[in-house]
Order: sequence, then structure tokens, then C-alpha cells
Amino acid sequence: MTKHLGTLVLILFCYSLHAQISDKSFVVKETNAKITPDGILDEPSWETADQANEFWQYFPLDTVQSKKQTDIKIMYDNNNLYVGITVYTAGNDYSIQSLKRDFRAGNSDNITLLFDTFNDGNNAFLFGINPYGVRREGLVSGGGLNLNGFTISWDVKWRGDSKIYDGYYTAEMVIPLTAFKFKEGVTKWRFNSYRFDTQSNENSTWTNIPQNQNIYGLTFMGDMIFEKPLGQYSTPLTIIPYVNMGSQKDFELNESNTKVNVGGDAKIAIGNSMNLDVTVNPDFSQVEVDNQVTNLTRFEVSLPEKRQFFIDNSDLFGSFGGGRDANPFFSRRIGIAKDTADNSIENKIIGGVRLSGKLNKGLRLGFLNLQTAEDLDEQIASNNNTMLALQQNVFGRSNIGMFFINRQTFEDYEFQDPDDRYNRVAGIDYNLISDNNVWNGKFYLHKSFAHNAGKANLSSGAFMQYNSRNWNFFEDAVYIGEDFRSDLGFIRRTDIFKSATMIERVFWPEDSALQSHSFQFFPVMTWSPENDFLHTDYDLMGAWESKFNDQSEINVSYTHSYTYLFDEFDPTDIDDAIPLPNEVGYHYNYVSLEYQSDSRKRFAYSISPTMGSFFNGDRFSVGAEMYLRFQPKVFLSLAMNYDKISLPEPYSSTDIWLISPKIDVTFSKSIFWSTLVQYSNQRDNLGFNSRLQWRFAPLSDLFIVYNDNYFVNSFEPKYRSINLKLTYWLNI
Repeated sequence: MTKHLGTLVLILFCYSLHAQISDKSFVVKETNAKITPDGILDEPSWETADQANEFWQYFPLDTVQSKKQTDIKIMYDNNNLYVGITVYTAGNDYSIQSLKRDFRAGNSDNITLLFDTFNDGNNAFLFGINPYGVRREGLVSGGGLNLNGFTISWDVKWRGDSKIYDGYYTAEMVIPLTAFKFKEGVTKWRFNSYRFDTQSNENSTWTNIPQNQNIYGLTFMGDMIFEKPLGQYSTPLTIIPYVNMGSQKDFELNESNTKVNVGGDAKIAIGNSMNLDVTVNPDFSQVEVDNQVTNLTRFEVSLPEKRQFFIDNSDLFGSFGGGRDANPFFSRRIGIAKDTADNSIENKIIGGVRLSGKLNKGLRLGFLNLQTAEDLDEQIASNNNTMLALQQNVFGRSNIGMFFINRQTFEDYEFQDPDDRYNRVAGIDYNLISDNNVWNGKFYLHKSFAHNAGKANLSSGAFMQYNSRNWNFFEDAVYIGEDFRSDLGFIRRTDIFKSATMIERVFWPEDSALQSHSFQFFPVMTWSPENDFLHTDYDLMGAWESKFNDQSEINVSYTHSYTYLFDEFDPTDIDDAIPLPNEVGYHYNYVSLEYQSDSRKRFAYSISPTMGSFFNGDRFSVGAEMYLRFQPKVFLSLAMNYDKISLPEPYSSTDIWLISPKIDVTFSKSIFWSTLVQYSNQRDNLGFNSRLQWRFAPLSDLFIVYNDNYFVNSFEPKYRSINLKLTYWLNI
């Protein structure tokens, strides 16, 4: 057994030894011409620039070149990268969501460029533009294996615009070299581009990518070869001060507060490949409000990080362990605490630093230290939050990572339990990515340290995935000891040994309305090690998933579940309801159906009903989303979830509603207004969040943010606030 395991590991290492072979390349010529990014390619230097062309279809086929082609030309000087793009189309009936920056790409016309500046196949910078000249920028990490390694919350200052002609549009970008990180003296970057074309109903990429791989994945890329080696640019210093004038009222406590906050961030580039971020008295009042979710489980739900300070190189901190069950660092823990009523509230961040980037070609460093403030009225201690992470590339695209996390209180508080004075976690991860991404995996071992902690303080896991055109398979095994604890992490539950297996067979029919369809079998098993490996949970799911050539989708699944309750649990979450008894196991089954319409259309929708048993009763649920575009100015959306929980007497039954209409209005490329209404009777909250943003200079904004919350049943006010915030991005 050991011999065979060793042979398997050796084979997987050998898979990852080979660098991805690039079969396409173009030359990036040096220029001294002045390029005005107005979207019109009228500068003479564009005529002599080399180009990346001959795009391949990615959808609906991946074996032919695209029907409507794209030409990309790139030049550079000591300060900037210049990009000129010509995008050929079937007409001028373009689909876009709005004029707002950082648009979602998948349901509209646009083109995106990916730059792998360290040629490692793991991380890339992303820049995109649409026919109306609306821009977006983002980061791709972890090889682009899944959406966890994709974010457009990252911001950097650059210029660009587009111009629409009959049957095509052109775009120009001027991107400062300081927006990238790269090694001095490098002569090439790995490069790819992907494009969405709603009129021809095709998605295309410069480098041919199989459809079983992500369109933004970094496995299949070509080369952009610089005419001369890149030098060391001048170290930029960015200061981003803010002033926030806010007024708020808590109607439950009958307390009002008006205040003026001043603070800011600084971004300092250290060489070509490191960033130092400094924050003093940060304020995140302008960050988009979280979407509420209906939670019918016993466990916490994670929500994505949207605060700009935590975004750059976020994978270096947040990708350790297992993202669903055993993530030792979850940045949203910092700045949030529990009050005396066990409600989550904002915990002020006094300030901190964050250093991240490449020390050399193969070694990355991440260091974070943030200090949060005390709140004696709510019995919240002041904490220092620290993380140190190192990641070394090995065997091509794979890497070994090590980290140390420390959350510590330096003062003695009478209200604080001695066991909560500190929490530390250390660990090591190995991440495998083969050259062609047929195999990828993760192996990790973490240990926590806390006052009077028990001995079952380990967290470990192994994940291995095989991904081919016709067969997909993964196995995920997780162990979390009963005493394992990570105060800055996301640990849904402890004392588990969990196994998740997925087997999928994919079919690619020809001459059919179906573009592809697949059958899946997905069993998930959980045991309790501290209870003689009692089988506590399992879900056995079978599913059929289909994608049509018109980009609509239909999915059907059947699940048989078992849950053993160690503690009493009320799934209805009703006050004074009789909970389901503990030390009892429950079997239940349900069927789910999901339909998603063609998202290219001005009106699109999805609907997903679920019906079946639930613990000792029944459940009927339906989720729906609708989108309506009055482009390019107005985008309307409505999300709705309804859950009918019917349990036998004497247990409670209930109807749970979550309704979230939203309106986005873009008056221009610099003035945006959005309003989100969220009604949740499970949370007893009706919330209004309205945000007006004026981008009066590049990445410099004036925000007016209004929040209003009411109790659902009585419609009495709960909490209200209004903020006027000014931020200015100053390059020195």
C-alpha cells in the first residue's frame, strides 16, 4: 500500500515538473510615440506593431477558430504598456450591463486581457473593456482553477476607451507598468485574452482552451516577447486619504451619534514585485452591503471579502486549508466581533500594515498586522491580528506554503475568559497543479495553540482532482480535531472526519441543441472521531446538468440525506419554538430543479424549486432571480427565496421569505446610483441600502450612503445611518 502511494505521489510530481508549452507568441515593440487612449487607433505606430490574432472559439465549440476575429497590438515604453484592440462583430447591437466600472463579463460584450508577469502559471493581472469604453481590472490566483481565485474587487489607476464603428469596435488602453509586478530584466510575459460576443453567440480565446478548463485559467497561454528587457521602474507612492461625516441612530437603544472620521491608506511599491499597504483608522462605509441569505443549517455561512485593503495578493493569505470546512485565515473576521447579545457588530480597526508579493522568482511573502479597538460597553477586547505566510514554487506550477497566525489580547479584561486571551495557528500546505491541469490537488496539516486547549488540535486534509474532457473526478478528505480552533479562520464545525467524492461523465453531442450535458454522483460522508467515529451526516446526490447552445441551462438532482443531531435544533428559527430533540438521526430526501435562461437577453431569469422531506417533516423551496436591462443606463434585478418548512406537532412550521430587489442607475461613466432592498423574515429585518457615487477623478470618489433597517412584523425602525465620504487617490 505504501509503495503504491509513493509511486502515485511521484507520478503526480512528475506531472507538475513540465512547464506549459506556449505555441503562440507575438513581439511587444518599444515605442516613443505619444498614445492617447481615446479608443481610436490613429497613431502611426499602431501600423507597425506586431499583433495577437487568430482567436479560437471556446463556446459553443472549442475545435474551430472564432467566426468573428479579434486583433490585439501591444507596445511599451519606460512607463506604460499600450494596448490597441480591434474587435470584429456581426453588428452594433451590443449587450452591456451598465456604464459602471468592474462589470460582470459573462452576460455582455467585452474583451479581457490576462498578464502572467512572473511566467509561473499561478497568478495574473486582468484588464478588460467593453464597446462603450467601460473598464474593469482584477486578479487571478491559484492558476485560475475556480472562482475562488478570481476577483474584480482590486483597483488600480489606468486609462482606456472604445470607439464603435460599423461591424467592429476598437479600444485603447494605457496601463502604467507600476500597475504590474514583475522581475527586473524580464523579456517575456505569458499572455492570453478572452472575449464574449453576444451577437454571434460565441466566446473566444487567443490561445485555444478546452471547454473543460476555465476561460480565465492560466494553464493555456501564449507569450508576449518584449523587444528589450524591462527595467526597474521608479517606486510609486500612493496616498489615499478619506474624510467621512456620518450620522446614525439605534432605535432599540434610543441612541444617536454624529461623527467625523479621518483616515486613509498608503500603497508603497517595494521594487518591482512587492507591495506595502498601510492603513490608519480605515473606514469601509462605502463598501457594497452583503447579500443576505436564508440559512437552514446549523452552521455559519461565509460571505466574500469586499474591502479593498485585503484584496491584493489575497490568495497568499486566504487559500490555506480547505475553503469550505477548514480555512485558517478568513479576513472578514478582522473588524467584526460579537456583542453582549451575541450579535455580530463592527469592531473598529485602529490601523495596520500589509506586506505582500514576490521575494524572488519562486518565493512569495505575505505579512499582515492589524490592531482592533476595545469596546468596553459591549465587552469586546482590543486584539492584535497577525499572519505571516510564505509560498515557494516547486515542480513547475505547484507550491509549498507555510503560515503562522496569531490573535492576541495584550491587556487583561475582567470580562474576558483566560482561554480567549490568545489563539495561534501554524501549518503547511502543498498545492499541486499539473502542467495541463489534468491533475490538481491540495494536502495540508495545521495545528492550533490556545490556553488550556485539548490535544485534538490538528486540522488536516487531502484533495485530489482529475479533470479531462469526458471524465471529472475528485476526492476530498478532511479531519478537524475537536480542540482545533482558529479565531481568524472559517471553521464551520470541529470533531469531523469528512469524505466528499465526485464522479462526473460529460457528453458533447454533435448537431444538437445541447452544447454539453453530464451525469454526476456526489456522496459526502461525515463521522465524529470523538464519538467512536459515529456516522453523523451523509448526503448522496445524483444529478444531470445540461448546457444549451443558446446559453440556457437545466439541472436536475436527487439527494438522500442523513443528519444526527448532537444538540437540539430548530430549523424554523422561531422564538420559543420546540426544537428537534438531540441524539436522534433523521433521514430525508429531496429533488431539485434549476433552469437558467439565456443571460445575453435584455430580460433573463433563473428559477430553482426544491421539494421533499426535511428532518421529520417536509420542505418546499423555490429560488428565483430576474434581470432587466434598459442599457446602458439602468439595470434592474430581483432575487427571491421562499422556504416552506412543515414539521409535525408539537414542532413549529413556518414560511421563510427573502426578497431582494435592486436598481442600478449609471448616469455616466463617473456617476452611479444603486439601491438594494432586502426583506428577510428569518432575520426580522427590512433593510434599505442606497449609494450614490461620483468618481470625480481616477479612483477618487464622493459617496453618499444611506442605510435604513426596520423590524418586519411591527415595521418599527431598528437602525438608520447616512454617510458622506470623500476619498482621493494621490500618486506621489
